[in-house]
Amino acid sequence: MFFLWMGVAVSAMTWNTSYAQEEQESAEVYLEEYTDEFQENFFEALKQKGIQNYDRAIELLLKCKQLDPNDNVVDYELSKAYLLDKKFVQAQEYGIEALLSEPSDYWYLDNLVSVLEQQGSPIETIKAQIPYGNQKLKENLALCYFKRKQYADAQKILKELGNSSLALELGRKINDSIQGEKEKIVVPIVQKEERNTDDPVAQIRTQLEKLLAASDYKSALNIAKEALDSYPLQPYFYFAYGTSLNNTSNANMAIEVLESGLDYLLDDGALQNNMYKELAKAYTSIGNDQKANEYLNKINSGL
Repeated sequence: MFFLWMGVAVSAMTWNTSYAQEEQESAEVYLEEYTDEFQENFFEALKQKGIQNYDRAIELLLKCKQLDPNDNVVDYELSKAYLLDKKFVQAQEYGIEALLSEPSDYWYLDNLVSVLEQQGSPIETIKAQIPYGNQKLKENLALCYFKRKQYADAQKILKELGNSSLALELGRKINDSIQGEKEKIVVPIVQKEERNTDDPVAQIRTQLEKLLAASDYKSALNIAKEALDSYPLQPYFYFAYGTSLNNTSNANMAIEVLESGLDYLLDDGALQNNMYKELAKAYTSIGNDQKANEYLNKINSGL
């Protein structure tokens, strides 16, 4: 699954030595079964992409593709590199290949939606090329549109989902967003335990809180990932997953997860502060002090 290796995916930002070292550490598990040649090309590709040398990064990733033609990680990285290089045809081609390998993966789809947006193309232009009938893919697509505040597009997808629990909950959030209202979707966990002892969300959150308090980030990582897959509208699970990633040498993925979680956060100042702190920590670890300070300045010390 994508979440197991996303620590090696690199966003378009300036790298430094500490960032490259961290990415190398977080990629070790993913690459341990690959040849030295594959690893050398892959790591160098990430480095070149990080310093915005996209042509060289693409060249190296294509070498990886030759060594393992079926590797969906390489397809995803190629799509992102081509997108950054504004070569949209190739970005779309490899984005589709990655999604075909993992139709239920949110991040593959989110990347492909970004490629289409850059070209001004709707999802309808590639419906025949992807497993559009996949229920999870449609749910992820609705989430992609919701995060982009493209509420009409999200509602259109929701109509195709029927009365699934995610469709109903996301539909309510879209309506609240359109009307400018705020819905309290997160309450203190103590209250949840007192009022809803059988609530699976509350039970998972309690379990995660204990693991994070004990600094058992490896255990929390797997539980938070599964929780996020099952309950993608719960901001605490973004926090727990991002924190776990941040403490297992996956700062880049932690940033992506935590910033995504902010989109679902309403009226929980304490959780918001914790997410800001974790984002500051993640940005510091990759050497981006400017972004780290931005998040530190957002923290409300009165909470």
